[in-house]
Amino acid sequence: MYAQLIDDEKGHTLVNVSLKDVVKSAEKFTKTELAKHVGELIAKKAIEKGIQSVVFDRRGHNYHGRVKAVAEGARSSGLKL
Repeated sequence: MYAQLIDDEKGHTLVNVSLKDVVKSAEKFTKTELAKHVGELIAKKAIEKGIQSVVFDRRGHNYHGRVKAVAEGARSSGLKL
């Protein structure tokens, strides 16, 4: 799983996060928990770069499960979707 923030006007990636950035310990997490951590981390990186608000593009996926967990993680860390 990964998430990225893209500047559509300039066509380049501003911030990206993947599971490799999230999983640092041997602890076991569910896929949904990991997705929430991805959302939290991308929000923290975005806020560090001065990005406060984004548009959440699900790429056609339903808003439930892991997709929802990424959004909730980002919101809980202060990013406005």
